[in-house]
Amino acid sequence: MVNILFICSQNRLRSPTAEQMFCQYAGIECASAGVYDSAEVPLDPELIEWADIIFVMERIHYTKMTKKFKRYLNNKRIIVLGIPDEYEYMDPTLIHLLEIKVIPLIRSHLS
Repeated sequence: MVNILFICSQNRLRSPTAEQMFCQYAGIECASAGVYDSAEVPLDPELIEWADIIFVMERIHYTKMTKKFKRYLNNKRIIVLGIPDEYEYMDPTLIHLLEIKVIPLIRSHLS
């Protein structure tokens, strides 16, 4: 089982879309969170420790996460997807972007 954590700003659009998409894959457990305290699910140390792979939507999320949770990130695989905040929840274009960016990166963990 691979634990994947998706992170965006407020955990309202991009990261919940990714969680919804990939939780249906065999061998994957998913969660999502936001880097801001006002997020639907704010990022915390327990989520970071749970995750085998962390996908952040933008570089700013990586920066905020590393400033706030640096001590919990040792040996964590963190990938910046480069997906801007311009999509609604389950937007077909967002789904397509997530598929082409995430699936190749998780294939090796599922084999």
